[in-house]
Amino acid sequence: MKKWIQTGLAAIMLCTAAACTTKTEDDHLSRIKAEGKLVIGLEGDWQPFSYHDADDVLCGVDVEVARGIAERIGVEAEIVEGKWDGLLTGLSTGTYDIVVNGVNITEDRQKTFDFSDPYVYDRTVLVVKEGTDDITSFDDLDGRTTANSIGSSYMEMGEAYGATVQGVDDLTKCMDLVKNGTVDATINAATSINDYIKTTGETCFVTVDESDTVPYAIPMKKGEDNDTLRQAINKALQEMREDGTLKAISEKYFGIDLTQE
Repeated sequence: MKKWIQTGLAAIMLCTAAACTTKTEDDHLSRIKAEGKLVIGLEGDWQPFSYHDADDVLCGVDVEVARGIAERIGVEAEIVEGKWDGLLTGLSTGTYDIVVNGVNITEDRQKTFDFSDPYVYDRTVLVVKEGTDDITSFDDLDGRTTANSIGSSYMEMGEAYGATVQGVDDLTKCMDLVKNGTVDATINAATSINDYIKTTGETCFVTVDESDTVPYAIPMKKGEDNDTLRQAINKALQEMREDGTLKAISEKYFGIDLTQE
């Protein structure tokens, strides 16, 4: 009887270990490594996060961060560009393994996605056309109009403050609508607004309000299947932080280090 019990226990332990091994080998990170590539979704037209330079080369903060993560995981980075309003949907349906696109963490998004540790800390700003005297803060948006990328947190923010939001595809269109007076304001990342003004030389815009610090992190589908992937991404980000890679990327595109809160 004793021998039978010992044999039974050993069999149970072996089965349990096998089940654990199978689960680990079949999770998302293992499949990514087996395929040898990490499929990353981003916009490709949101400077300085991801954009095409004068030679049509894809570059930007998120592009370099994404490639750095893939390299440290040991796979190729396959970057797929898409409109913002489809990126998180594509993540949910499995079109992308992760999205690296300056995504801020919201309660609503946390219901569907798990997030990595933050890699950039930004601020959200309210921009109007020079000479607009009746909008000096987010609270003044009630009853006014704004333009923002469809499905963005900036669009949700405008609506939360009572604005009627016109959804558009990218930042350039937002700024054009403010400039020509079609809308009263736009809400976006301080880094993107500053880069736009620097790049275009436009002098007709004024930032009238800004939020507290906003952390950007990397979303992935929620669940145990992505536990090891999230850990691997956090490990890669930590290595990039410790060896100075994140700081160098930030200074290259933002002009300052925005990798620390």
